[in-house]
Amino acid sequence: MLVQSQRAGRGLRIAAWVLVPLGLALSLGAVGRIGATGDLGRERITVAGDAMRPTYRPGERLAIERVDEGDIRRGDVVLVTVPDRYGDAPALQRVIGLGGDRVESTDGTRVAVNGKEIDEPYVMRDKFGTTGAPYEVTVPDGRLFLLGDNRPNANDSRYFLEEQSGSVAASDVRGRVRAERVVPLVPSALGASGAVLTLVGIGLGIWGYVTRQRSLARW
Repeated sequence: MLVQSQRAGRGLRIAAWVLVPLGLALSLGAVGRIGATGDLGRERITVAGDAMRPTYRPGERLAIERVDEGDIRRGDVVLVTVPDRYGDAPALQRVIGLGGDRVESTDGTRVAVNGKEIDEPYVMRDKFGTTGAPYEVTVPDGRLFLLGDNRPNANDSRYFLEEQSGSVAASDVRGRVRAERVVPLVPSALGASGAVLTLVGIGLGIWGYVTRQRSLARW
């Protein structure tokens, strides 16, 4: 019985020696990956208004990555700071038209780009059926036509049509919303797994030590 207790205690200590370093390695690796999301030309923002509901809600944290003007695409959600607009505060809006595009809406609701109606499943429609005013513009070169997803409650390009067709300069774009949220799932899961393994390893180590001490006392 004494030999079995000694062997059990030794096995527990060996398991602890394996699990604790492994758990720490996983936890530190996850922290490093999560921390990296703030680097490489990225920033984090907190959504402050309703203009992009239901896609992004107030209080939600988003990761913004820098994007070259030539890499901006229709459908991108971008963060812009437009001089003399929105009190010079940054605004989150969706790119509908690029330089040279003809953007129109005959009923103030449905939007067509270059004569083709675009599918917008992300848009929040007004449940009371009200629509905005019809418009038709051609986006100047080097500029963007932007709309909010919450069309009834978005102060976007439609309200500045007298200023270069409501467009903003592509150079006013601070960045583009990344597809994933701020903290990726995989690093978070790795960090949690590492913490569990570390705690289990510590527990096994303590149990192994206690078992060994008891066996020595009996000896």
